[in-house]
Amino acid sequence: MKDLFDKIYRDKGPLGKWASQAEGYFVFPKLEGQISNRMKFRDKDVITWSINDYLGLANHPEVRKTDAQAAKDYGSAYPMGARMMSGHTELHETLQNELAEFVDKEAAYLLNFGYQGMVSTIDALVAKDDIIVYDVDSHACIIDGVRLHMGKRFTYKHNDIESLEKNLERATKMAEQTGGGILVISEGVFGMRGEQGRLKEIVALKEKFNFRFLVDDAHGFGTLGKTGAGAGEEQGVQDGIDVYFATFAKSLASTGAFIAADQEIIDYLKYNLRSQMFAKSLQMQLVVGARKRLEMLRTMPEMKEKLWENTNALQSGLKKRGFDIGTTQSCVTPVYLKGSIPEAMALVKDLRENHGIFCSIVVYPVIPKGLILLRMIPTATHDIDDINETLDAFDAIRTRLENGTYKRLSATVAAAMGE
Repeated sequence: MKDLFDKIYRDKGPLGKWASQAEGYFVFPKLEGQISNRMKFRDKDVITWSINDYLGLANHPEVRKTDAQAAKDYGSAYPMGARMMSGHTELHETLQNELAEFVDKEAAYLLNFGYQGMVSTIDALVAKDDIIVYDVDSHACIIDGVRLHMGKRFTYKHNDIESLEKNLERATKMAEQTGGGILVISEGVFGMRGEQGRLKEIVALKEKFNFRFLVDDAHGFGTLGKTGAGAGEEQGVQDGIDVYFATFAKSLASTGAFIAADQEIIDYLKYNLRSQMFAKSLQMQLVVGARKRLEMLRTMPEMKEKLWENTNALQSGLKKRGFDIGTTQSCVTPVYLKGSIPEAMALVKDLRENHGIFCSIVVYPVIPKGLILLRMIPTATHDIDDINETLDAFDAIRTRLENGTYKRLSATVAAAMGE
């Protein structure tokens, strides 16, 4: 019999094998200072493009004041216990009602965490006779939720309605045999590519197929739509989304999440979401803080306007200089380059050390081998100087990538890793 840990000793995984070279710098980096457009990395000032503080609320004076007062009033423990037992309050209900109204749904329910909440929502919505059909590029929280499903599941090609339709035909035939239903899952905005999910076309398929529609709108909530209510509002199909999910971790710059749907669906979910039934209630200072952030989202449209001013300037500037930013339809700004993992490490080190630019690096296995993705998140706190400095830096690193500078620098690392 093998030791359970033998496989761990043998294989650290496609990312883990780089730990000795990458940890503390390329992965698990330590950004310091107040959350803003400029922070510190290893005592160097850097322009930060990797913080999901879309609306600039993280260190807004009104938000900081509200958070501090809530901590003073309630501490970090209240309320104790799960919502069903002893952790329910009037303010939890109030926030839920305000969220439901904002996203144009009958009811909403608070979740402690986005990732955990999405996993549990999927688990609660489907039984073993039901079939799930989901976008192949779905976020890890969706994939993990689908893994809990005891029944059949199908993936459709990313944002490919023809592929979705074919899989709905397969799912329909299977549902007729099992006696179950069909759940379709998409993201409102896909966080790596920045593309909006094709929600309008998916909703239109309800005329042909019988399914319910769950949307993870983590990156759309607060950034898209006339009021900021998300991708469903942006595409005019919010009423066609049966269960709407969003997190506080991005536009609201906090912790927590929520689901919104018809009242009867929310009533069912709050009695069947295991991650909420058996977990401590969202602490009061986070509830109070979320209410303040939501109020500012509703009443201060200039924050979203500034976000999009910066987004358009950054994306148009990159395109004018010949960079490939894919087909993003959101604030998420991917920059695609060609190169190996060692080249990517050399490139990012140059970007941070010599140009003072900090953005996230994405490589295989998240994206195909041979590609480097520099993922940028513009926010309302950035300014035109940040953008211009970044564009000049990207020109410089592209030149070094293409002339082989990073390949030469990375040769020693690649040889050591057997690449």
